[in-house]
Formats: sequence, C-alpha cells, structure tokens
Amino acid sequence: MFDALHQLTAQLVQLNAAEKRLFESAFSLRQVPKGFTLVAAGQVAKEIYFINEGLLRLYYDKDGEHITGFIFREHLFASCYESFLQQSPSIQYLETLEDCQLLAINKARIDLLYQQLPKINVFTRRLAEQRFINAQRILSSFLLDSPEQRCQHFIEQHGDLFLRVPHHIIASYLGITPVSLSRIRRRLQDKAQGDTKIHKI
Repeated sequence: MFDALHQLTAQLVQLNAAEKRLFESAFSLRQVPKGFTLVAAGQVAKEIYFINEGLLRLYYDKDGEHITGFIFREHLFASCYESFLQQSPSIQYLETLEDCQLLAINKARIDLLYQQLPKINVFTRRLAEQRFINAQRILSSFLLDSPEQRCQHFIEQHGDLFLRVPHHIIASYLGITPVSLSRIRRRLQDKAQGDTKIHKI
C-alpha cells in the first residue's frame, strides 16, 4: 500500500530501507466511502492525506453554493493546508468524490519525522514548491485565459475526470456554469472533428 508513496518520494529524495520503514510508520491507512466529509468549514484540519485510490474535492460554501477549489486525484497529497499548517479553523471543505484509500498523517507525526528523518524536510519543501507552481498556473489561467481555453487545458490534462466527476463540479472548478461547460465541450468536439476531416482530405 506504500508503493505509490515511495515512487513519489523517490522523485524528490532518496530513502534507504530503514528510512522507508520509518516513513511508513508515520501513516495510518484509511478506507473512506464516497461522499464523506474529511474536513468541514470551522473545523481544524488534523491530517494530510496521500491518495492511493479515489478522488477528493476541496470546496468553499458561499451562501449555499459550493465552489470547487481543487480536485485531488490519485498519488497526490491533499488537505485544507492553511488550516492544517496553522492549526486554525478551516474556511474550506474536503470531501471524497469516490470510495478512497488514503494514507493519513497528522501534524505531530510530521513534526516528529522532521527530527527523526531530516530528508523529509527536503521532501516537503519540494512538494510545496510544486504546489506553489501549480497554484500560480491556475491563477494565471483565470486571469489570462478564456473559459474555453481553461476547459481545453482541463480536457488535455484531466479529460478522464469527465467520466468520474459530476460535470457541475468540474464547471465550478473552471469558474463557469454547467450549461456553459456543455456548450464549450460541444464546440471543442465539433472543432476537433472538423480538424480531423480536414486532415484526412
């Protein structure tokens, strides 16, 4: 159950067998059903989750409207990070979109790992750098790209999620209405079919 976690870790730091065992011991396995709220607004996020299987959604509740901030897929770490790092009440929700197998680690175990296994400081710093770059790209896309461009990028990078995630959640993440998402996808499909016909000619 730790294979995917070790594969990710190996991309950033090298751990020997003893270090891997120590790293593994800090995590607890969780089997969580679809539709389960891991963190609710007002609660303090106690854990970070590595996703072995399934999908998680980070969202905000504004006057009863759920606004998707991010969709976490397999082999990513997920949490309400501001709440977790500051141990303060969250303004976000974190829920499962599918039945999930998660590896959970709490803040006390992470802080202990930093002392016992200094390489984890490097690992988490490099993960944070990747997360910062990804957040900047998402922000840039909202500022610079049209809704159609955002949808095109999402299809190119995460097209399989249209088969796993309700489309109104994807629309919320892209900052558009479900109707607009449907129209944009239809235009992109028509364009792709047209390009295919031209290429054949």
